[in-house]
Amino acid sequence: MDTTLKKGTLVKRIPPLLVMLTAFACHAAEPVIQPAEVRRRLARIQPEAVRLALEDMAARWPQRCGQTDRAWCATLGTRRDAFMERLDKQDPAAVAEADALVRQVRSALLANPLLDADRFLLIRRGANNLALPQNWQQQRDVNRRGLTNEIAFLTGLRDTPTVTSLHRAEPGTYIGDLQLHWDAHRLMFTGENEKRLHRVYELDLAAPAQPKMFPFIPDDDVDNYAGCWLADDSVIFLSNATFIGVPCVVGSSYVAALYRWMPADGSIRRLTFDQDHNWYPTQMPDGRIMYLRWEYSGIVHYVSRLLFTLNPDGTGQRELYGSNCYWPNALFYARPVPGDPRRFTAIVSGHHGVPRMGELVMFDPAMGRRETQGVIQRIPGRGQPVENRVKDELVDDSWPKFLHPWPLGGGYILTACKPEPDALWGLYLVDTFDNITLIHEEPGQALFEPIPVQPIPRPVVLQDHVNLAEKHGRVKVVDIYEGPGLAGVPRGTVKSLRLMTYSYAYRGMGSETDRVGFDGPWDVVRIMGTVPVESDGSAYFEVPANTPISLQPLDEQGRALQLMRSWLTVMPGELQSCSGCHEPQNSSIGSTRRMQAMERPPSQIQPWYGPERGVAFNREVQPVLDRYCVRCHDGRAGRPDFTLRPGVSIKTKEVYYINANNLFPPAYLALCAYIRSQTQEGDNHLQTPCNFHVSTTELFQILEANHHGVRLDAESWDRLTTWIDMNRPNHGTWSENVGAKRMGRVAERRAEMQRRYANLDEAHEVTYGVAKLAAPALPPGDPPPPPPPAPAVPGWPFDAAAARAKQQALGAVTRTLDLGDGVSLTLTRIPAGAYAAADGRHVTIKQPFWISVDEVTNEQYARFDPHHDSFLERGEYMQFTQEERGYPLNTPTQPVCRVSFDAASAFCRFAAQRSGLRVRLPSGDEWEWAARAGAATPMSYGAVDADFSAHANLADAVFHKMERLRGNMPGAAIPAWRPAITNVSDGFRVSSPVGRFAPNAWGLHDVHGNVWEWTTDRLPDGRAIARGGSWWKRPRYATFAARVPYAPWQRVYDVGFRVLVESE
Repeated sequence: MDTTLKKGTLVKRIPPLLVMLTAFACHAAEPVIQPAEVRRRLARIQPEAVRLALEDMAARWPQRCGQTDRAWCATLGTRRDAFMERLDKQDPAAVAEADALVRQVRSALLANPLLDADRFLLIRRGANNLALPQNWQQQRDVNRRGLTNEIAFLTGLRDTPTVTSLHRAEPGTYIGDLQLHWDAHRLMFTGENEKRLHRVYELDLAAPAQPKMFPFIPDDDVDNYAGCWLADDSVIFLSNATFIGVPCVVGSSYVAALYRWMPADGSIRRLTFDQDHNWYPTQMPDGRIMYLRWEYSGIVHYVSRLLFTLNPDGTGQRELYGSNCYWPNALFYARPVPGDPRRFTAIVSGHHGVPRMGELVMFDPAMGRRETQGVIQRIPGRGQPVENRVKDELVDDSWPKFLHPWPLGGGYILTACKPEPDALWGLYLVDTFDNITLIHEEPGQALFEPIPVQPIPRPVVLQDHVNLAEKHGRVKVVDIYEGPGLAGVPRGTVKSLRLMTYSYAYRGMGSETDRVGFDGPWDVVRIMGTVPVESDGSAYFEVPANTPISLQPLDEQGRALQLMRSWLTVMPGELQSCSGCHEPQNSSIGSTRRMQAMERPPSQIQPWYGPERGVAFNREVQPVLDRYCVRCHDGRAGRPDFTLRPGVSIKTKEVYYINANNLFPPAYLALCAYIRSQTQEGDNHLQTPCNFHVSTTELFQILEANHHGVRLDAESWDRLTTWIDMNRPNHGTWSENVGAKRMGRVAERRAEMQRRYANLDEAHEVTYGVAKLAAPALPPGDPPPPPPPAPAVPGWPFDAAAARAKQQALGAVTRTLDLGDGVSLTLTRIPAGAYAAADGRHVTIKQPFWISVDEVTNEQYARFDPHHDSFLERGEYMQFTQEERGYPLNTPTQPVCRVSFDAASAFCRFAAQRSGLRVRLPSGDEWEWAARAGAATPMSYGAVDADFSAHANLADAVFHKMERLRGNMPGAAIPAWRPAITNVSDGFRVSSPVGRFAPNAWGLHDVHGNVWEWTTDRLPDGRAIARGGSWWKRPRYATFAARVPYAPWQRVYDVGFRVLVESE
């Protein structure tokens, strides 16, 4: 091959159709870099990636880039490896030759026409202080010590890059957040004024002598930053005028929301009303604003930064990516990809660990919006899957690291990059072929925020649809049953929606230590009221504008069927529509469907026993205890004390996680022990319907079982229900939580900002006195009669030897039920007979039957429903690790749970069809006969107070204990509280693998504890009965007499089943 080096261009002399004209510049005048650096840059060359990029450039821009020299590309890897070997042998001649190859590859890739801009903006910052906020902070929080930074131009990108200062910040002050105007003549950035407050400035690139400060929010206790021009030349910017504090750092970082400034009249309006920070707004080609929203109202704070969009007027706020996910933890610096309206790039980062930086990933939400569903590619990482990692410091060990990507189009991105741990932060061109091409770096400096100085196409100008004369908006729910949030809930079950809002933590406080409740919620929750849901699932109602609102679908008894652990916000005059409950945004059920709710004016919120207010235990729940409970639960030994007494502090071994001055009524703590609630941070994945339904709490199970004849009036039931559904809060205001001294004027300042920029009259610290129950107290009913004496049953009870003899007299004792694919159920034969049931009846079992020796396992159930997930049992307090997420219930040998009566019955039909046998659930009488195996005692192994450690998985010392995982949590923050028999240890926190405990005399395992078991018994209202107790129950609630009723469609966290096969 004849090649000639002519004016820095390598030309291959072959026929014209095969010519490659790629600029391979040789910079002979530049100093040769050190051997180690040459080797580093040489190692970054990926021959296949280079070839793919050059071929792509040739296809896109044939007149500019010609055709790819395949032979040159084919030998690139060999030459690279040969140079690396020579460098390793310290061949002095290899340095210059290897450097020349690196420069050739660089020049070829930087010939990309997308880099044709004459100048590029950037931030040049001293490498000793990168001024990057932690991932829970905003720019106000950066360390300014030793900070030096400036805005600069980079020119000569393809030849000898030169950096020229444009505007230099005073030492120790921040400058950044560059935004170029559409016409490329003006620049917007964040700087600091003479009072060290962050402000947004404008710089004329043609005359950059003196930046002009935008007239945003001027107050001396407010910062403004991260401005973004919109297509109509109004500006979206961030400001901490919210006077909200980040709750997980006790309010030390001041929450920033989105505000919009209108140049025509100078008006400013707040657009977002979120619990936590918004970050990095940018306008998309379709006119919407894309931004990052941090939220954790009942979900996990370290992974819950969601990408959102809204219209420029604040309407249409909705998630774009990341809801109900553990990955990604954060999507910083998200920007749309030019020429592709669906794609965006972002930096995937963690929570703790490295600040802001991370992996560069390209997404397409049309492919999916959860975890890695929408990932096109990680860069570099062509052809490699991206893992759903659950980790706090998600990217600390991942290289290269990236910041501030600027998508150029196609698969090409201009970005700041640190390829290796000891490399500099430089400017690079990267692509989806995996090339990482250095543009420029400088010793002692970090180069950030690159932007080509060239006109940017203006996005679509969206017309404003708000009506600022109104103080309300409207919400339309097309069909509440659409979407997975209420999957399996029969139509007609939802009767209304409960509306609640929040009083977010003020600056200088937060529920990491200033707990609103024992273990959640994060924020003061404020009850608004209810609105009706029509029989077709539709709802249409009016709500206050500029207010974060959560919805809870309620059944006929006013009990939440699902928990919305997020919120919606409606702008003045807006009609916001959603299809259903957690419906995927990539699907639609059609906006033209007839809706019963739309055939009338919007519903008004029906108040909940008074005005909107914060729910406080002493004011809303204690009156119920005073009316019905304290006459017995009055402090006497052996009973929980529900009397109103002065508050006490929660005792833990590490005081950091709880403010000692945060007081909780003893009655509150006593009542919480009977409630399995959603905790401060529940699992991020979508919860199954009724996962925390009040019917699953021990409190309601006791009360509904006619506890000493106690009968609650409807309002009292509703007060308890609402309090539990709202995550059992204690404090109803922050003033009562932290005291007047810590509050200072912060509530006053928040209210002032709300009036000024949101037209809201906020009075969240106002209280309305202790509730006066409207209905008269119901007198106690007749207490449940004592168990009748067991009737005499001839030949019963009998001992274990007799039980086995009866069983063996039938012939074969065991058999298997084949489920396919090598999975089977082991059955044991149960003889006919008679016994005295726990409820005093004489019961006769006329026919022998077979029953599974174990509860049906996850592995066995998967033969019927491979998609079922028994999931996890909740963790406690906050999460930072996979272990803190919760306790697995879904391993193959654990009993299946979260399976409804209807689904368990369907499994039996499946097994019957496979086997030709008559397979069904046992009746309650059959279950009890088989479980007793001749025993007349309350438990198969003896008395209620007998040591159960070898016989049953019940609420024991392991269940009671608070574990100490990372940071010694949750044990450092939450004292042991679950009711348990603490002098017995069965070894399991949740359900155990089946068969771990001693069987009864007929070979059945786990007839007490592990999981409740469905039977065919029903109550008159249609609810199905489960028997036997679970790992959550103490022995007294898991005897042969114990029963819990649930709706037949309800999937309960601790209910499973075993199967019965009728004898042929």
